[in-house]
Amino acid sequence: MVVRALLIGVAALVSVSAMGNAETLRASIDDYYESHLKDLFVWFHQNPELSFLEHKTSARLADELRTLGVEVTEGVGGTGVVGVIENGPGPRLLIRADMDGLPVREESGLPYASVATQVNRLGAEVPVMHACGHDVHITSLVGTAKLLMDQRRDWSGTVVLIGQPAEERIGGARAMLDDGLYERFGVPDYALAFHVGSDGPAGKVGVSGGLVSSSSDSVDITVRGIGAHGASPHRGKDPVYIAAQLVVALQGIVSRELSPLEPGVITVGSIHGGFKHNIIPDSVDLQLTVRSDSNATRKKLLDGIRRTAEHVGRLNGLPDDLLPVVKMDFESTPPNINDDAAVMRVRDAWVNHWGDDERLFSRDREGMGAEDFAYFVQTEHQVPGVYFGVGGTPEDELEAAASGNIIRPSHHSPFFKIEPESSVTTGVEATFVAAMELLSNE
Repeated sequence: MVVRALLIGVAALVSVSAMGNAETLRASIDDYYESHLKDLFVWFHQNPELSFLEHKTSARLADELRTLGVEVTEGVGGTGVVGVIENGPGPRLLIRADMDGLPVREESGLPYASVATQVNRLGAEVPVMHACGHDVHITSLVGTAKLLMDQRRDWSGTVVLIGQPAEERIGGARAMLDDGLYERFGVPDYALAFHVGSDGPAGKVGVSGGLVSSSSDSVDITVRGIGAHGASPHRGKDPVYIAAQLVVALQGIVSRELSPLEPGVITVGSIHGGFKHNIIPDSVDLQLTVRSDSNATRKKLLDGIRRTAEHVGRLNGLPDDLLPVVKMDFESTPPNINDDAAVMRVRDAWVNHWGDDERLFSRDREGMGAEDFAYFVQTEHQVPGVYFGVGGTPEDELEAAASGNIIRPSHHSPFFKIEPESSVTTGVEATFVAAMELLSNE
């Protein structure tokens, strides 16, 4: 009984101490939010930029990090930003935040809503919005950098801060790696990132081991044919008809070649061909997105698309020089898989910091979303990664949405919005606590 009482007493002291540290840290974060991060978030939100065109965003992020005393390199992988904090011997930790917005016209009704437009890489001027919360991510990265610089006496090692371009086109992480990220700045011992979510309760975090997001591959298919008069289809090869067969045949790859227990998606998101009622065109263009939860399934789907396109062409009598042309591997990412041991360390650090697990929520996958953070961890180096979620919607709004009283806007919606203060400050706090744990020598 005496031993039990002593253990209870020690546990109580640890809990009180943890909560005291948490309150002190949170007060510091709240002060910095009010004095700086609040306005910084609004600036990022009102100045969104498209993938690989994040010029103002990356310049502002670089300036913010330099002001804190971080050594900064710009232009990595295009518009990528790398900040390095060297603080003695110890682990090397990569902390990543994505920067790009989306070609969406904001209709959130927020007083600081984006009215920005930008000329895209095809030369068209389009509206731009932070419709996925990346403004929260980069604002929180600055807040995390501030804490790491202020508390250097409490940790030892090297932190590599990443402002990553083009997550929305799942190309920025690979571009930075192709530009020698790990050769120039070192291979990290751990990698850390989060995503704010409109489906998570504000002020809470969620994390799980293993698979956290699916692979994604964009595929372009050009179905070629022989043009003819619409009244004489027998004198040509109709690519519209062939493309229609192909769209249906592609679904058979998932429904008849994958196990029913093996997730996979092939979606034809765009199909364009022809320009007049009575003219059979000479080509039709299809755009696909392909999703899976394993590299084996991914290969099976992509190989199946090439095979099916070729043989649907042959079925319709196309000669070899007119078979469908399939292009892939220009926007792609493998599945994103968390390291179980690193996740457990981070989760335990959060619980110890907050004194209990009330600030944690369960992350349930609602679809096969992808995330190119996978490139930082699923490389030949196999870096242990922790990718976690931060809630962005007040709980009363989530309850109202669950009961059908309101509609909760999804990510990539023109109505998307999150509660910025709790999202940013929780992102900073959770990232800093996780960083302090992963930087500690075991």
